[in-house]
Amino acid sequence: MTFALFIEQEQVAKINGFDEKSRRIIRAKLEALGENPYPGKRGDKEKFCLKDGYVLYRLHIGRTWTAFYRVSESDKVVKIWSCHKIG
Repeated sequence: MTFALFIEQEQVAKINGFDEKSRRIIRAKLEALGENPYPGKRGDKEKFCLKDGYVLYRLHIGRTWTAFYRVSESDKVVKIWSCHKIG
């Protein structure tokens, strides 16, 4: 099951401003969402069921970064809404 990844342009610019090591780690983790965007046993992904059936996911990237995303199963698309440094 492969999903296409879409990242908000603002988030791409933000990620490109990070140091090289952070960019490499973040890109690898985000690319892995294309293979499996759903939470599993590892505990780095969480599902949030919000008001009116809106579902949002959170991906922990190491101890420093967090990304929020949505999954469209019908279109096979993962859309990254936000990627930011914690703290």
